Amino acid sequence: METVRKPVELDVPVDGGTLHALRFGAGPRLALAAHGITASAMAFRAVARQLPEQWSLIALDLRGRGGSADLPGPYGLDRHARDLHRAAEHLGTTGPLTLTGHSMGAYVALHAAAERPELFDRLLLVDGGLPLPVPPGADPDRVMDESLGPVVARLSRTFGSAAAYVDFFRAHPALGPYWNEDIEAYVRADLTGPDGALRSRVREDAVRADGRDLLASAPSLAADLERLPVPALLVYAPLGMFDQAPGLLPVELVARWRDRVPSLRTELLPDSNHYTIVLGDQARLVARRLTEGW
Repeated sequence: METVRKPVELDVPVDGGTLHALRFGAGPRLALAAHGITASAMAFRAVARQLPEQWSLIALDLRGRGGSADLPGPYGLDRHARDLHRAAEHLGTTGPLTLTGHSMGAYVALHAAAERPELFDRLLLVDGGLPLPVPPGADPDRVMDESLGPVVARLSRTFGSAAAYVDFFRAHPALGPYWNEDIEAYVRADLTGPDGALRSRVREDAVRADGRDLLASAPSLAADLERLPVPALLVYAPLGMFDQAPGLLPVELVARWRDRVPSLRTELLPDSNHYTIVLGDQARLVARRLTEGW
């Protein structure tokens, strides 16, 4: 049964300061969540609303995003993974946590679980976590601009009103046709600054640093997958960042990694794209996979 959960704000001590987090729910069974490259903890609002009463989801604002925007770098997968370790140590006082991540957060979660498996009992990867093939010599910034498009472009812009910011997101082909309360709450939570000069709470330098590191980390991520000692499930979308086929993780790529890593389970969640898999109707299935026995 769906329950509306008003999140409780938390501060998690990490190197250089505190990481902002949102706790959805009051149940004793904890899941720790890491969001995508230009997102925030509010990306998990729809998933959290679907959790059973005995569960709580603690979603982090990664360095350079949301309430952690002022937490200093350096950034990169290693730094974010260490932050997840500190969060798990701080929060998981009664035992290992379930770990999940969406998009870039899936890569961070994979690396965190591979490095410190004793902190986590299982890992749910959501439309991310598999090394992505990058053409030799490709410029990372250009790859990011081409793949993320207007989602990155907003980071250097200001907006006259919250309504203008919402309209900007409504024009995105992977969000506008599926607009709902969770998407709007996620968008509005991203705003900061004075009226007339509102901007995203996501730091562009953090996004570009993380994007470069992610594109360069394919070999180490492959090693993480092959040595992963905790049960892992990948759920992925058939449509990508612009609501187009194939998705971020094409079926053929998933099949190759499933054959290479037999312990990795995979499931295609139909009728979803890279964003709506956590912000749309399929959030119900993501919550179910997060909490059910594997």
